[in-house]
Amino acid sequence: MFGLGFWELLIILIVVLLFFGSNKLPELGRGLGKAIREFRGSTSDKDAVERKNGPDDSRKS
Repeated sequence: MFGLGFWELLIILIVVLLFFGSNKLPELGRGLGKAIREFRGSTSDKDAVERKNGPDDSRKS
C-alpha cells in the first residue's frame, strides 16, 4: 500500500492524533470518506460518458 509499512503508518497516525486531537478524528474521517466517494463518482461518471460518446478526440496530436 503505497510502499508504507506498519511503522510509517503508526507514526502518521500518532502525528494526526497529536495535531487534530481525538475529538476531531471522526469528523475528519467522514470528510475524507465523502471526498473519496465524490472523487470516485466523478471519475466513474466521466468513464460512463466516454463509453457512451466514445473517447475524447481533442487529445490526439
